[in-house]
Amino acid sequence: MSDRRQHSETARQLLHVSMGAFALLLRWLHWGYAVGLAVAAVLFNAFLLPRFAARLYRPGDRDRGVHGILYYPIAVLALLLLFPSDLAVVAAAWGILAAGDGMATLVGRAVGGPRWPWNRDKTVAGTAALWLAGSAAGAGLFWWCRTAAPEPRSLIFLICAPIAAAALAAAVETMDVRLDDNLSVGLTAGAALWLLTLVSPGAIGANLPVLTSRLLVAVVVNVCVAWGGRAARTVSTSGAVTGAIIGTVIFTALGWAGWGLLLLTFLAAAITSKLGLKRKTLLGIAEDRGGRRGPGNAIANTGVAAIAAALAVSTLHPERAAWAFAAALAAGGSDTIASEIGKAWGRTTWLLTSFKRVPPGTSGAMSMEGTAAGIVGALALGAIAIAFGIVPYAALPPIVIAATAGALVESALGATLEGPGILNNDMLNFINTTVAALLAVAFCVRLT
Repeated sequence: MSDRRQHSETARQLLHVSMGAFALLLRWLHWGYAVGLAVAAVLFNAFLLPRFAARLYRPGDRDRGVHGILYYPIAVLALLLLFPSDLAVVAAAWGILAAGDGMATLVGRAVGGPRWPWNRDKTVAGTAALWLAGSAAGAGLFWWCRTAAPEPRSLIFLICAPIAAAALAAAVETMDVRLDDNLSVGLTAGAALWLLTLVSPGAIGANLPVLTSRLLVAVVVNVCVAWGGRAARTVSTSGAVTGAIIGTVIFTALGWAGWGLLLLTFLAAAITSKLGLKRKTLLGIAEDRGGRRGPGNAIANTGVAAIAAALAVSTLHPERAAWAFAAALAAGGSDTIASEIGKAWGRTTWLLTSFKRVPPGTSGAMSMEGTAAGIVGALALGAIAIAFGIVPYAALPPIVIAATAGALVESALGATLEGPGILNNDMLNFINTTVAALLAVAFCVRLT
């Protein structure tokens, strides 16, 4: 009997949902035991499950080696390793993964209906099911495992945080990439929940008068700049709207200093995108839309900075968030500078993973000219952040190191995962800025 005739997607998804019940154990389990059980689950799914559960395997799963049935316990293991001190976050993210992702497939197949224009494989009904089921399971597990959290949390937070995390995970799940949903949904939910646990109502209350005084100016300034960018054909309409939202968040949180750094980062990216445009066009490696930036570009390059800016006024560690903000913008801006200069004037491009020469514009390709330009860009943007009073002088070397490290990670992932469609360029840029922000925070903790 063929794999196709044996396979039952309904049985697979029902098991996917039911496995979330094991997250209930995180209320009592020690972290080490939980990791051991997750490792055992990976090994079980790899070697034993195929022997007696053929109906769970989709056609082609066995040929791929690593597939959804393996990625599920790998995602849980990754959550445990990323958030070892907060098993409540792990449990809630697991619930969003189990119930949300499983119900998305079941409802999407049963109901059908309209599909997302950017990914015809995903239905609106499935996305709604992921959000609703994930919110319910995440909130229930967040409450159940509340004693496994490092500190008490209010009932409102235990309910609202998983709803927000499930919404973000549902949005990420619609992206048209081949990254397995178990990883994208689970890790997105976990990251969102963890970030929300950093928020302090006391910090928000202390900063509220300043925030409200800046909001109107922030909206007016960013709407005007977005309109000007669209008129100058540096951004698309959707990119202008997204940029205005991000700019408003940053201006409201950090004032003219933070917004000024954002603007200069954008100008550096826009200008370098235009440099050597004729050569880039002839080689077929110019940015889409004639170099105009879209919403994906805005989120990928400045989304982490916007999150850091928001955390700077909502947590008890504003200095760490400020370092993350500056490093994220430096990473996003310097990466664009490096890429565009490399495409325009790079003589020799190679892959970081193999050091083989490749044509300009190849995923993950690097050049000496582009790399040097990127380091100079990171230095310049870091120096501007210091001049604007966002970070102290001691932050400059860490910012440059963090931005360079983020670019190297992006190049390595681009060389291996972008070609097969597992990650796209926007996701790579987001990872780049995330790595830089996290490294900057680590430096900040060490040096201050």
